[in-house]
Amino acid sequence: MSDTIKDKIESLRKELRLHNYNYYVLDNATISDYDFDKKLKELDALEKKYPQYFDENSPTQRVGGTITKNFDTVVHKTRMYSLDNSYSLEDLLEWEKRIKKILDTTEVSYTCELKYDGASINLTYNNGVLEKAVTRGDGFSGDDVTENIKTIKSIPLVLKDDFIDTFQIRGEIILPLDGFAKMNEARIAEGEEPYKNPRNTASGSLKLQDSSEVAKRPLDCLLYHIVADKIPFKTHFETLERAREVGFKVPDAIEVCNSISSVFEFISKWDKERYHLPYEIDGIVVKVNSLAQQEELGYTAKAPRWAIAYKFKAAQESTLLKEITYQVGRTGAITPVANLEPVQLAGTIVKRASLHNADQIEKLDIRIGDTVFVEKGGEIIPKIVGVDISKRPPNSVPTKYITHCPDCNTALVRAEGDAKHYCPNEYGCPTQITGRIQHYISRKAMNIDGMGAETVELLYNEGLITNYADLYTLTEAQIIPLERMAEKSAQNIIRGIEKSKEVPFEKVLFALGIRFVGETVAKKLARHFKSIDNLMSASFDELIAVEEIGDKIAESILNFFGNLINIQIIDRLKAYGVQLKISKETLKHQTTKLSGKTFVVSGVFTLYSRNELKKSIEDNGGKVSSAISKKTDYIIAGENMGPSKKEKAEKLGIPIISELDYKEMIQ
Repeated sequence: MSDTIKDKIESLRKELRLHNYNYYVLDNATISDYDFDKKLKELDALEKKYPQYFDENSPTQRVGGTITKNFDTVVHKTRMYSLDNSYSLEDLLEWEKRIKKILDTTEVSYTCELKYDGASINLTYNNGVLEKAVTRGDGFSGDDVTENIKTIKSIPLVLKDDFIDTFQIRGEIILPLDGFAKMNEARIAEGEEPYKNPRNTASGSLKLQDSSEVAKRPLDCLLYHIVADKIPFKTHFETLERAREVGFKVPDAIEVCNSISSVFEFISKWDKERYHLPYEIDGIVVKVNSLAQQEELGYTAKAPRWAIAYKFKAAQESTLLKEITYQVGRTGAITPVANLEPVQLAGTIVKRASLHNADQIEKLDIRIGDTVFVEKGGEIIPKIVGVDISKRPPNSVPTKYITHCPDCNTALVRAEGDAKHYCPNEYGCPTQITGRIQHYISRKAMNIDGMGAETVELLYNEGLITNYADLYTLTEAQIIPLERMAEKSAQNIIRGIEKSKEVPFEKVLFALGIRFVGETVAKKLARHFKSIDNLMSASFDELIAVEEIGDKIAESILNFFGNLINIQIIDRLKAYGVQLKISKETLKHQTTKLSGKTFVVSGVFTLYSRNELKKSIEDNGGKVSSAISKKTDYIIAGENMGPSKKEKAEKLGIPIISELDYKEMIQ
């Protein structure tokens, strides 16, 4: 009897999942709402009567009800990169030229997809079951919103068929326009303020504490990218087609284009058709279709080389410029800001816009009281693109750029050839001081939990810190009496500061805030010099000998370490136990066996992933290049190595070795 009941429950679950898929993914209902509800109630009654057969992924569990007070932060197994943007067909041609040069081939096909305007999500599946759902966050880590995501009916909790054992699938949580309109009708009827736009409402929905409230919202999920250790398909398009078959909502508006002219046609078509879609898009995403070529192209510090977003022309509105204020950055750079009469632009209210620098103000002849044209640059950051001279007041006067720092009243300086003015009072200007500390504690740097920009300003204003070394002298007793602080907050801050002593050298180097030393440069310098002492004693010639370190970066590093205050701060950081050299554990895996050797990695490998192979080369002192040249010493070739690459290597007489040959080389 128990087997019969269990079979009945499983049969109903399977049938209801299929109906869900047909309705929410294929938009092709195969059963009436009445009959669906009837079967759902039957299943619910059986599950309540026989709780031993409970399944958290049952169709009855999609109504939510879980309360989440705090969303846990989860580190993404694979980073969620941003996309490089293009705004013209010329940009796309330049992109194609770059990738063909790296691939050393003329044979490249592309997939074109719509760029959905929603909240990015990363779903992890294990053996066909949804395991975790995490927001994009900063790309390195995001919030665990699994319980809320389970209420979205277009997301399968259990896949229909075999796919990949363990994988991540990425997409956008969106709010269709019809559903958004109905939500606002209901809010207005209840006397509440309507929501501003679908994108922000979708994003906000993911962080609601009550998942049953999320279930009431008509959210949808459109998926576009698979990440896995081994993908058993050759192309991006083929992977998405199979994902659709096993239950994912992959939009039909995806097309393989075998030439860039076909890509242009796709863009032109959807630039017109986008207004007829049931959801918002802000552009087109173009990707290299071959997964082997994607692997070969790899990533820059911020984005995949194999994909680019073409952004449709930005929305533009006119409004009144009420005032110009000036912001001071952590490096002392001054940025003028336009304070505007609030205006609705691309679904959000815009009150401020960047004016960039003095040259931009002069070029556009921007004046207080002007009616200005505002665009969202890349549909994200508002900027002023012009002035309506016909509406200029008769008493208008030209804008005079400030001569002194708005924070410390120090006379500003401007180096020849530099677009920006700077405040030179590096160690006395409050905004620069707090800005450097805020950079130091940030997630990509020391990642000190429990602290934010407001906490830094509070500690500075109370005279407890004047530089980032002072953080390590803070005590709970000093923090607890401060405004908005309590014992638990103080404990979290002290714990976060203590934990930052474990952060590896390359991140510490980035955290120091040396001008022009970003994440990628910091990593290269750390790997090359191994310790802060070696870097501090390096000459100009030694610095520019490091890959990607040019004159400007080298001069900035010399200036930083030429300042006694910085040397004293670093000495204090050493004394407090901050990692200012590569750890023994890391050094243990590093050698100089490949010193002076340049490698090109091409194809698909079995012993290593491409990233593991590149890291291994660098850990052994070698250099990885993306293109073959006379300076290349070896090519490590896997399966599907491009024939043109092979031909070029043979022509230049460059040895082609296998991953097994490489393994022997480093042993």
